[in-house]
Amino acid sequence: MLELDGVVARYDGRRVLHGITLAVRPGELVGLLGPNGAGKSTLLRVAAGLHAPEAGHVRLEDRPLEALGRTEIARRIALVPQRTDLAFPFSVMEVVLMGRAPHLGSYAIESDDDRAVAEDALREMDALDLRDRPFPSLSGGERQRVVIARALCQRAPVLLLDEPAAFLDIRHQVALCARLREGVRAGRYCVVAAMHDLNLAAQTCDRILLLCEGRTAGLGTVDEVLTYALVRATFGVDVYVGVNELTGARYFLPMVAAPRRA
Repeated sequence: MLELDGVVARYDGRRVLHGITLAVRPGELVGLLGPNGAGKSTLLRVAAGLHAPEAGHVRLEDRPLEALGRTEIARRIALVPQRTDLAFPFSVMEVVLMGRAPHLGSYAIESDDDRAVAEDALREMDALDLRDRPFPSLSGGERQRVVIARALCQRAPVLLLDEPAAFLDIRHQVALCARLREGVRAGRYCVVAAMHDLNLAAQTCDRILLLCEGRTAGLGTVDEVLTYALVRATFGVDVYVGVNELTGARYFLPMVAAPRRA
């Protein structure tokens, strides 16, 4: 569905990605993990066609991304950035309906079907009751749910999410991960999500791409990548790695004090 091959990229004149390769399959959720400044956001922007790589290639459904127009890309890829600022006090419904823009003509007005899609997206993000509120009046978590609803409203087969659980309370974090898993299993989209919570990533992702200083530190399943040794080497912190007896998923506890040595 989406392929990055040997991607090298700069940001503010500094090389931040060094030969990243990743192939995202349909019906797959890939977690993008790594320390602050590892290049996660830049990688997502390159994958969305918003940042040109210095070297390497990006292909969308086996077509070079640079050969596609912005409208065509927007119909196929939806991006949720870390931060969303709007110049005008649009209502929540107006913000979510922006996700329908790639599917409309230059001067087209949203139809009843478009509004139904927007309402479904808001309902999916537990935000339908916010529909008439001005976007700037929302809390950080409410804004995040609305911005994700806008991406879902695009009905794109590829979702690129930059820290989608940021600002969300624990109930909405769990609900978001469940919704993403449902959408992936149903074949509605594949997902690449930059995440910081190792526990959410371990329960949600099919594969993990672990970045460190713009290079691939690990790529594979949760059990292959999120090991004590690799997490310690990448993040520079000791973590206890356990297995949830109910689900079989790995879990991680940061250790403030260094472990005692026998």
